[in-house]
Amino acid sequence: MPDTFLNRVKQHFHILSESERYLIEYIKQHLDTIPQISIVKLSEKANVSTATIVRTMQKLGYGGFTAFKIHLKDEFDSNPKFSIIEKIDKEIREAILKNEQEVTKTIELLDSGTIEDALQKIIHSRKIVIFARGFSELIAKEMMIKFQLSGKYCELHDDPNIIKTISKTIDKKDIVILVSLNGKTLELVEAAKNCRQNGVSTILLTANQNSPLYDLSEISLVGFKSEKSYFPDYEVRSRLPIQVMARVILDAYAIRTKERLF
Repeated sequence: MPDTFLNRVKQHFHILSESERYLIEYIKQHLDTIPQISIVKLSEKANVSTATIVRTMQKLGYGGFTAFKIHLKDEFDSNPKFSIIEKIDKEIREAILKNEQEVTKTIELLDSGTIEDALQKIIHSRKIVIFARGFSELIAKEMMIKFQLSGKYCELHDDPNIIKTISKTIDKKDIVILVSLNGKTLELVEAAKNCRQNGVSTILLTANQNSPLYDLSEISLVGFKSEKSYFPDYEVRSRLPIQVMARVILDAYAIRTKERLF
């Protein structure tokens, strides 16, 4: 039996509820419009919940509504109305690939020796001071909390004026972690200059090797940042490379500190 939508309906019809059977009838009567509508719009037009749509598709053996539409594209390949599905599927796959590349290439760029140097600096410091701005603050906050949970004194500063002031008073026994995607944040650059002048060690998490912060920092971990941005009008690029490096540092720190207990 060919793997078609109608054959799947016949095969699984007995396990469908009344509302699910109603949805199937609606889809059969409006098959040509399915490629152009979203799951939310179908929910409104068919007067069923999105949960019912997803559940129905899963009972028919599809991963979800979009997977169902992709199957229809293959089934009705000669119908130009279904070509939009291929475009949508391609765009989603491109978004997935972009994130996959940022993770894998960032991991490839990481050097175990550099990570070990950063760990030793962190372990032997009296306290950790983290400076971050914008969306990088979220990653910095996670780092602060996890360092604190591990018993290490750590503080985070994200106010530009406080960063400039605090960076002038940090002790040489402390370590500063700078979190900046582009490595150009002005207050962080000033903080890095203050640290260098006072002999304070700095660790940088960035995705830009050609930046002032990279030149000023003692130890730098550089991740891969995709050139593609789905929000080009705003500085809200993904911090995924930074997040990957932060997690590696945190996990490695947990391993090293546990080793020292035995």
